Amino acid sequence: MNAMTKVCALLALIFGATGAWAQSAGPTDPQIAAIVVTANQVDIDAGKLAKSKGHSKQVKEFGQQMVTDHSGVNKSATELVTKLHVTPESNSTAESLKKGGDENLAKLKGLSGAAFDKAYIDHEVAYHEAVISAMDKTLIPSAQNAELKALLVKVRPAFEAHLQMAKQLQAELSKGA
Repeated sequence: MNAMTKVCALLALIFGATGAWAQSAGPTDPQIAAIVVTANQVDIDAGKLAKSKGHSKQVKEFGQQMVTDHSGVNKSATELVTKLHVTPESNSTAESLKKGGDENLAKLKGLSGAAFDKAYIDHEVAYHEAVISAMDKTLIPSAQNAELKALLVKVRPAFEAHLQMAKQLQAELSKGA
């Protein structure tokens, strides 16, 4: 499966899972909490791998940035759900994100050098695009608790910044190839 097919499959996974909610009332706050924590953890895990296995300095630095930023979001989310006495509730979207993250890590572990960098950054672009879309179309509109909604709105610009950084790095890697 080539990179573009993988990206399309990832996007279909995210949009398909969130699309089912578009016909219903949407995910509940506990389900949103599980999705947020899982989405961040997927990127933390990939970032850790990029930090240790990345070929270029920029990819290693980007990986560290993902670990730092997404760990901060998860810390805020965990503090909020603890304060609200909400237990994150597993759901098909969170499970799909975890499965996709595990598959991506397995693929990345088999790569090295420039091939690793390209695959990691290509995935980061697609992943951040999908997560931003899910936030805009499903998670933010569905959040019932004002503090949860505010947290999602607050962290959204960071996801957008990550996407722009990943796209820039993707362009730089393409020039160097």
